[in-house]
Amino acid sequence: MANKPPVTLEERGEGGDGRRYSPSIARNREAIRDALKAHLTLPARVLEIASGTGEHGAFFVDEMPGLDWTYSDIDGPSLESQRAWREASGSLRLNGPLEINAADANWGEAEQPETWDVIFSANMVHIAPFAAATGLIAGAGRLLKAGGMLVLYGPFARDSLIAPSNAAFDDSLKSRDARWGVRDLDRDLVPLVEKAGLRLDAVIQMPANNLTVIFRKV
Repeated sequence: MANKPPVTLEERGEGGDGRRYSPSIARNREAIRDALKAHLTLPARVLEIASGTGEHGAFFVDEMPGLDWTYSDIDGPSLESQRAWREASGSLRLNGPLEINAADANWGEAEQPETWDVIFSANMVHIAPFAAATGLIAGAGRLLKAGGMLVLYGPFARDSLIAPSNAAFDDSLKSRDARWGVRDLDRDLVPLVEKAGLRLDAVIQMPANNLTVIFRKV
């Protein structure tokens, strides 16, 4: 799977050392950091699903002592960028990347039940078939510690209500791939979450009509 092309909706800059740079991460990382700080208990062991460029993990580890972060992804260029960010960081608390397809029923090296405090995924569930969201939630139910958190960031509808900008984005996504689309938090995801043994814990409003959503394992 690692030779698949990256799924990205933006042009990513490249440095000379293999690191890639995402304009959207440059805009959202401080807001996500603040949301995590408000709900995390440190130390915490985090598994990121679909880590993309790797910038989130490198930034959060630098900002939050006690955070142990593991990258994962499905495509080669992203995995290479994550390795480069880990090497450039030099932090012993930045790990991976692991090759994980969220839709799979087994996540390989990550299959360490009751050891992950947090599973984090930003801007993945809408740019992937719904099987990825289903697998992500099932994986959280399978692998999180009791009281652990599944944290999602991105655009969502709420009980069939959607911001105009997100509705336009949804149309754009579906024009690219009919299996993609902005998910309805209450109708699409919460039933899966409850089936996996988690509950909706917090919904945090973010810039540009995005949300940080926190589910907690019961």
